[in-house]
Amino acid sequence: MLVVIAHDLGVPLADVVRAAGAYFLAYGLSQPLWGMVSDRLGRVRTMQLTLIGAALATLASALSGSAGVLLLTRGLAGGFFGAAYPATLIYLGDTVPAVGRQRQIARLMVGVATGTAIASVGGGVLADMVSWRVAFLITGVASLALAWMLRRLPEPAETHRPASLLEPLRTVSRSGIALLILLFAFVEGAVVLGGLTLLPPAVESSGATVTMAGAVTGVYGVSVFLGSRLVGRLSAHWHTAGLIGLGGAFAVLGCALFALSQQAVMAVVVAVVFGLAWTLMHSSLQTWATEVLPTARATIVSLFAGSLFVGSAVAAIVVSGPAEDGNYSLIYAGCAALAVPLAVGAGIGRRRWRRPDESA
Repeated sequence: MLVVIAHDLGVPLADVVRAAGAYFLAYGLSQPLWGMVSDRLGRVRTMQLTLIGAALATLASALSGSAGVLLLTRGLAGGFFGAAYPATLIYLGDTVPAVGRQRQIARLMVGVATGTAIASVGGGVLADMVSWRVAFLITGVASLALAWMLRRLPEPAETHRPASLLEPLRTVSRSGIALLILLFAFVEGAVVLGGLTLLPPAVESSGATVTMAGAVTGVYGVSVFLGSRLVGRLSAHWHTAGLIGLGGAFAVLGCALFALSQQAVMAVVVAVVFGLAWTLMHSSLQTWATEVLPTARATIVSLFAGSLFVGSAVAAIVVSGPAEDGNYSLIYAGCAALAVPLAVGAGIGRRRWRRPDESA
């Protein structure tokens, strides 16, 4: 919807891209805070309270009359929505044994994929035929409904409660492998999420309609849905390092292909490849994050998600100028180059690391 919003508000595309960047930046920076808050308030209560705040900010986004107001309201929405997905991952980490955790995380990603597909296609159609504001209205109302539905979800059994808010941060800062995982998450956010955010405007720059651009992004959601099933099967036979390496290779391939052409047909192929990259690499890195420091799980998972979206936000800000100029080939060539050390480094790092219950 980025191009439609820019046209409706009468501002350059770069201004709206920065608003998207503000959302991801606030989403990422708020993660550690909500992780620590959930240790005190509980996972479910934290999700409920922040969903209400996110709903109000999203509804305010629908009423934005300028790029400045949109940037502010999207930043607030990102800050509140920052608690939702990490809290869900922490909940899985608290309730599911490590041996079967990646399979459950892959199933969680099916829900994310379904939402992504519906939102991408629906958002494009609504923006093209009605108004981009309707998409924000629907999201806000849905967030309020979800907050109400979560009252039935039980809190996990009592786990490790830190002596202070800073204790988990000190634990993470003293762990070299934890810091390395956070670096991988940052780069993954820049490459995959950053690349996905610019996929629709890149397709539109080649002459496609808003609806077509949204439909192309919807293909990504379908790919994640199918890829999640693949990960569930492969995780029973493959080492996690192999899944990371294969996912990283798909990330390199997708970025390289889109650097060559931004036509709609190529974008469909790239969306499929990005979906496979996300399910294979991201689910593996997420699972690794839940395992590396069990006594500081809420903090490391929150920092992981934060690093991911801060990486995406930084990428959006860095490439806003080339995006305004329509220089998408340069942007995706850079993403491809960045994906190579990510795939190699994360794969080798996970191969060398061992859980206490994992044989060599």
